[in-house]
Amino acid sequence: MTAIPQGRTRRTALTSALCAVVVVVGAGLTGCSEDPDAGTNGVGKLPAEQIQARTRTAAGSADTVHLSGNVVSNGRTYRLDMRLKADGGSGSVTSEGVTFGLLRVGEQLFLKADAGFWGQVDDNGKGTGAADKLDGKYVKVPQGDPAYQRFSGFTDKDVLLDGLLTLHGTLTRDGHHERSGVRTIRIAGGQGSGGTLDVSLEGEPYPLHLKRAGGAGTLTFSEWGKDFPLAQPEKSETVDYGKQLPTS
Repeated sequence: MTAIPQGRTRRTALTSALCAVVVVVGAGLTGCSEDPDAGTNGVGKLPAEQIQARTRTAAGSADTVHLSGNVVSNGRTYRLDMRLKADGGSGSVTSEGVTFGLLRVGEQLFLKADAGFWGQVDDNGKGTGAADKLDGKYVKVPQGDPAYQRFSGFTDKDVLLDGLLTLHGTLTRDGHHERSGVRTIRIAGGQGSGGTLDVSLEGEPYPLHLKRAGGAGTLTFSEWGKDFPLAQPEKSETVDYGKQLPTS
């Protein structure tokens, strides 16, 4: 039997000890790093195009999602905090320092804001005229009013996700990352100039974080599949303005 040189034995023992330390602290080391896809849903090993296809399918199949972050559209920045499901959604939108609530149940869209949103306040900031009546109320938005088309999209899960989850340019993988303690694989469009998307490697391959192309905003997706109540407001809380909302 050939004897193993003592120096080689010491090197082997030292390497094993180092690898044990690496596993404990979760770091990586050449020669003993763990497979970043071990114990995951496997999408991290796929080409970028297939990862995008898988995450879009997962997002489309989920019943609900909580979406938050900034979206830049037509030169205006919107801060979104919306919970969405197939038949509607609720939450808030902030633009140019003004925040208003949105609630859609089926085809019925409601907007809730203070008197300042409606643009009719006195010197003391109190609503006057129509603004006083609308202050803090759920205002039913007529489907023929321009505001319906402008705001209903913020409450439509399929419309929002279809538009947001599109990366531009050639898709590439951009390494393994982590979002709120969840391991992710990142894909990029146009080497990052076309946006980046972090996809969960745990459970369903849901999108978790999006950086839009051209600095058009960043969004976080969470609470996939977590149900929430959605119902029309009480009549006492609602104002129906008929065919057209009042203008400021």
